[in-house]
Amino acid sequence: FQEASPQAILQEAATLSAGNIMISTNFRPYEAVLLHMAVQVVPDISVLWVDHGYNTPGTYRCAEATIEQLNLNVHLFIPKRTSAHRDTLLGGIPTLDQQELHDQFTEEVKLEPFRRGMAALSPSVWLTALRRVQNPNRETMEVFGSTPDGVLKVSPVLAWTDEDMQAYIDEHDLPNEFNYYDP
Repeated sequence: FQEASPQAILQEAATLSAGNIMISTNFRPYEAVLLHMAVQVVPDISVLWVDHGYNTPGTYRCAEATIEQLNLNVHLFIPKRTSAHRDTLLGGIPTLDQQELHDQFTEEVKLEPFRRGMAALSPSVWLTALRRVQNPNRETMEVFGSTPDGVLKVSPVLAWTDEDMQAYIDEHDLPNEFNYYDP
């Protein structure tokens, strides 16, 4: 499936899932592409959104427009305390050179809510919008992989470029927001 179309990959993932499939999103740029593709195959697919609480107003508007336009079945998971509460007590978002504090921050605002969401939705197949061009660590990723707990992790647009994603956004008149902040 390394050279297969995203649609063919999605069809195979849906078949393998036996109805127990979900997609995760954070509504970063181009996220509407895979969301749109997924609802064409599984209209009521569960969508796991971890809102870390630091999104830009544009990201929240884009998320709401995408949810409405695609009639998404969103399951929202948030950290156990607000960003304002956390920032007040711990002094804001730690920098990357504050490794221990940054790791604690990432655990609290991203990883713990994500694990909670995965446990609640308990999918057998998880769709991601990961792409090779996003990060050197993803260059050798496979379309089909698995998590340590045995969930099939599928990245249908892994081979797509930014130009491919933008062309799909334009073709389907999908919401997109480039002013995204990832703490």
